[in-house]
Amino acid sequence: MLSKPRPCPPRRCLALAVLLALPALAPAAEDDAGTQCQIGVLKCPKKPADWGMCGKNDLLDFYVPGLPVEGDRNKAERTINALKVNSTDKSHYTLEGNAEIRQLDLFVHAQKITYDTETTDFTAEGPVTYQDRSLLMSATNARGNTDLDRCTLDGARYQLIEARGNGIAQVVVMDDPDHAKLTSATYSTCNPGDQQWAFAARELDIDRAEGVGRGHGVTLRIHNVPVFWFPYIRFALDDRRASGFLYPDIGYSNRRGFDFSLPYYFNLAPNYDATLTPRIMTDRGLMMGGEFRYLTDSSAGVFDAEYLAHDNGAAQERIDYGTPVPDQRWWYKFKDTTSLSPNWFATIDLNRVSDDRYFEDFGRGLYTTAISLLPSSAYLNGHGDWWTASIGGDSYQITDPTLSNIYEPYRRLPRATLNIDKPFGGLFEAELDSEFVAFDKDQGLTGQRIDLYPHLDMPIEAAGYFLRPEIGYRYTSYNLDDLQDSGNPLLTSKHPHRGVPIFSLDAGLVFERDLHFGDEQWTQTLEPRAYYLRVPYRNQDDLPVFDTQEVPFTFGQMFRSNRFVGADRQMDANNLTLAMTTRLLEDSTGTERVSASLGQIRYFDDQRVQLPGPNGQPFAPTTYGGSAYAGELDLHISDHWRIVLDQQWNPNSHQTDLSTVGVQTRFGDGGVVNFSYRFRRDFLEQVDLTAAIPIADGWRLVGRENYALNNPLALPGDPHGKGGRTLERFLGVEHETCCVTWRVLARHWIRDAEGNADDAIYFELELKGLGSIGQKTDSFLRRAILGYQ
Repeated sequence: MLSKPRPCPPRRCLALAVLLALPALAPAAEDDAGTQCQIGVLKCPKKPADWGMCGKNDLLDFYVPGLPVEGDRNKAERTINALKVNSTDKSHYTLEGNAEIRQLDLFVHAQKITYDTETTDFTAEGPVTYQDRSLLMSATNARGNTDLDRCTLDGARYQLIEARGNGIAQVVVMDDPDHAKLTSATYSTCNPGDQQWAFAARELDIDRAEGVGRGHGVTLRIHNVPVFWFPYIRFALDDRRASGFLYPDIGYSNRRGFDFSLPYYFNLAPNYDATLTPRIMTDRGLMMGGEFRYLTDSSAGVFDAEYLAHDNGAAQERIDYGTPVPDQRWWYKFKDTTSLSPNWFATIDLNRVSDDRYFEDFGRGLYTTAISLLPSSAYLNGHGDWWTASIGGDSYQITDPTLSNIYEPYRRLPRATLNIDKPFGGLFEAELDSEFVAFDKDQGLTGQRIDLYPHLDMPIEAAGYFLRPEIGYRYTSYNLDDLQDSGNPLLTSKHPHRGVPIFSLDAGLVFERDLHFGDEQWTQTLEPRAYYLRVPYRNQDDLPVFDTQEVPFTFGQMFRSNRFVGADRQMDANNLTLAMTTRLLEDSTGTERVSASLGQIRYFDDQRVQLPGPNGQPFAPTTYGGSAYAGELDLHISDHWRIVLDQQWNPNSHQTDLSTVGVQTRFGDGGVVNFSYRFRRDFLEQVDLTAAIPIADGWRLVGRENYALNNPLALPGDPHGKGGRTLERFLGVEHETCCVTWRVLARHWIRDAEGNADDAIYFELELKGLGSIGQKTDSFLRRAILGYQ
């Protein structure tokens, strides 16, 4: 059964009459816009503000829990109580001593209340407390009418019950249970005794029915210092959506100049909305951006686009780079997921830019400029109890100007897959992995490929051992187009094919023993494992290479039936992998404190199947008798220290092929330091130091130094050549209090393969519960600093 269309997630909006007059708050902008987080294909407001640093509001001392909130207040029973009650005419009453009026969610408490039973008018003398389903107030005195749900309070302090907002007001007029008008009022999400920011308004309307506040003659004060003045402002009290301006992005970049964007949000319907974002860049021009989101009973999707009609900097870039840069610059993205039936659904992910320098020039994300290939795909997907299937296609666009078009991956149009995993007899599993692909490319060989791998498994699993035999046959066939475009003299047939049987046997044991260290109980395991793989040799030099690469050698790769990813090559094998793993577990917590593994592949035959080299000829077979020794070590020394080692030593060359070391320590309130060393022979050698260090309550330093000790793959245009250089460095400070967070971050990084570097400064100010201005750096820091929170 299909459900009703769901509403799109909300967005906080800010409608400011003079917002364009705001001064720039931050230098350097290279961050992705918006205060939203990504969930599926739809965006939602960023994660809820963290109020953990806030103390208890004193107003909550008189909060009465458990008052009913459902029902009609006017139809509910009204009770009036006091320690002393006087009446002169049986309609006018004077209540003294803990006097109170209760009616459904309404609760008024005072030292003295006068009440008229005929008109239901009342007056209360202080101190007075007032509570309803969503508002809590204290005042010097109050007056009102219970039948009309009206109440006026003088000298009031208030607190929203379902939100963090609070403040003071000279006069509060409650027109009905959902609307309040405040005169000479303030609004803030800070503690009442420490108002680090607040709106001070001549008039302030609290509309709890719509979830918005409206202010007239408003001054934004930060630490009681006037910062901005607005004739009118509207702000969100909760997460409900409303049309209006979103918070601006402001910054500066040497590629764009002053950069200012002001999104306007359109709340079109419960299940679709739109955002229009004008973006002014002084060195580039006016760019228009937009987003449309929709959510129905069967579909969810989002369309994003940006368009710059005339790029003022394009002409200079054509001179600087000597490459064509268009005057019109654009980008779009479309994502959709549609359910067609319980077993079938469609996915679309389309991405396109006007040219390969677009992200370098206009990307605002801290990692956007690192995009080299922009993927697009569209698929129809199906699944059942024992099968999955898909049909669709993939394509890529090069977005790195240092990459030639010859490196663009093949378009896979169409591509179809069918995978079957059918148990039978309670012991066997019959499986089929199959794929059909049509490969297309502007330059190079094209054609179609079908790959079939039926296999029979008989897994035997128990607590102390496992045995997993598998036997299958892999058949791959091609239908190639013009062979002259291949550039490989070994490709002589338009219909080459390969068929090869594959047998593997994976077996392992698990031994355990109890250990005692003082009063602590531990468990140690010893897990020997053997993996035998037999694949007869088949000459595959006459097969093209469309999408196949060799997998880098790792400990886990020793237990794969093919060292290649892709169907163009199937390794030959007569190999036996021997490995040993041991673990040390803390019984009281179940924590794995130590995990160590060591293994090697023993080759009984030469490894003859290889990928072709630059001249089309395959690389020489590997003739040594064993692989490198691969070892892994993971030490959880304590809850605050962890060390991870990954080592590969090659006995054939007597050299280390790979070495990585990672050390992490956690300390204090959110403190973390990471150090890592990465080495792969003839490829890279780097050290990386990241840290988030608390220096005082609410203050933290963040930083990173990622340094390449050498760069063997440096391009000829790199001025540093193959020597060492900094790949990325940043240093910043962040400060968080109950209701305010701000960050300042200075960053230097290599932006492309040619070795060109950029520098930027990022600033973000968040007034919790209201919004943020500046560059959104928290997601960048989470990616850059392992363990950052």
